[in-house]
Amino acid sequence: MAGEGRQMPKLDLQKDIPKLSQAQLDYMKIVENQNIQRVQKLALQRRNNIAVGCLLGAGVLGIYAYSIYSVKQEKFLDELE
Repeated sequence: MAGEGRQMPKLDLQKDIPKLSQAQLDYMKIVENQNIQRVQKLALQRRNNIAVGCLLGAGVLGIYAYSIYSVKQEKFLDELE
């Protein structure tokens, strides 16, 4: 494979700060802020998805319980005798 073994070197910010230009440092901060915003958005979406899932599950269980309860009240077998 042509791309095998070709990786960018890891960056140690403690040692390599003098090698980076101000533009690179600013870009790193921008990307970091965007990543934090993305993670916060995904956490909010996850919480909303869990809430919707719980509500849907409760609705399904409620309909099931109501159906079982209403079938128990019917006396259709007594009418056949």
